[in-house]
Amino acid sequence: MAAKPSALALKVLAECPVTKARACEMKLPHATVLTPVFMPVGTQGSMKGLVPEQLKELDCRIILGNTYHLGHRPGPELIRKAGGLHEFMKWDRALLTDSGGFQMVSLLKLAEITEEGVRFQSPHDGSMMLLTPERSIEIQNDIGADIIMQLDDVVASTVTGPRVEEAMHRTIRWLDRCISAHKRPHEQNLFPLSKVVSTRTYVGSVQESW
Repeated sequence: MAAKPSALALKVLAECPVTKARACEMKLPHATVLTPVFMPVGTQGSMKGLVPEQLKELDCRIILGNTYHLGHRPGPELIRKAGGLHEFMKWDRALLTDSGGFQMVSLLKLAEITEEGVRFQSPHDGSMMLLTPERSIEIQNDIGADIIMQLDDVVASTVTGPRVEEAMHRTIRWLDRCISAHKRPHEQNLFPLSKVVSTRTYVGSVQESW
């Protein structure tokens, strides 16, 4: 049986000999994206004040959506019935979805973090949502983005010490669960975050995560 094609092909176009910074070409299922790239944020599946045609006129190749917010509204069931987020928002270029982990910081007062996952209280209607690594991937599989992210244990940029180390180890454990839950590996790229967790504050933890 022939191997299925990869959902990502990366080509390094240039590399800085001093900083090792790279310019790359990413071939994704819906678009070829040059990096570094500015990625417009369409948190809930749309860009405020812009339509897809205008983004194409600006040569935008990729948009970011958010799993937590899309999981609440319009919800994965509606997105799945529409044929995925590309069809839902009439965008035929690349999409990336964040796992929902950032809401551990932005909605910290409404979140409870355990080994199982993150339990959020909706800021819209007060309903509860348990976002586990498995549920995050399930929602992202329904959304159908070209690049999906593992659920990570996110800490604020001001946090240091034991909490950062706890977050690093939990993120690595959650990565294993995300990989096991991913049902569309040949259509969607799962990007791990264990290698970059806590770079903002705690270099030692990053080195250990490698």
